[in-house]
Amino acid sequence: MRIDVSRTPVIDVYHMLVGLVAPRPIAWVTTISESGVVNLAPFSFFNAFGANPPVVVFSPTLKRDGGKKDTLLNIEANGEFVINASTEKHADLINLSSKPLSYDESEVALTGQATTPSTLVRPPRLADVPFALECKLMQIIPVGNGPISANLVIGQIVTMHVNDDILDSHGIPDPRKINAIARLGGEYWCRTQDLFQLERPQ
Repeated sequence: MRIDVSRTPVIDVYHMLVGLVAPRPIAWVTTISESGVVNLAPFSFFNAFGANPPVVVFSPTLKRDGGKKDTLLNIEANGEFVINASTEKHADLINLSSKPLSYDESEVALTGQATTPSTLVRPPRLADVPFALECKLMQIIPVGNGPISANLVIGQIVTMHVNDDILDSHGIPDPRKINAIARLGGEYWCRTQDLFQLERPQ
């Protein structure tokens, strides 16, 4: 099979791409509107891209009607967000928080999640997650235009909140304790349970 992207409908390219590039970690992002409505949404176009400074990038793509998602609007307005852990415990709620709501409705209320104040950014973080990363916007890079086009949100982590019970004896996050989940193609998700170790070559 060969796919000529230039001749293929965007939605078909999207479905093929997310099926091939997997698993993808999930950024469960809290933002806040100027009127104080807290938005909570998952994004699987996400990863960490550096440590000095610590940088994360995620992409709230444009909606299928070409409009901007609430998360993107909020970050454009105030330049702050929090990435909350996506774990198996919250899988159903992470999925539920992707439900389209009006701009003045909160997914925090929809999912019944409790929040707690952040320390250096205005959006709150979720109270019942093993870690949360407070971020300040460095740059937004629009890539393309029209439905499902990307908006690369580059954020600098300014504070990390990490529960001690997910750390190993050396103070390093233990993946077996985090129980992270990730997105695959279609309606498939996966758990990070089947682990193996390899030593780096010297």
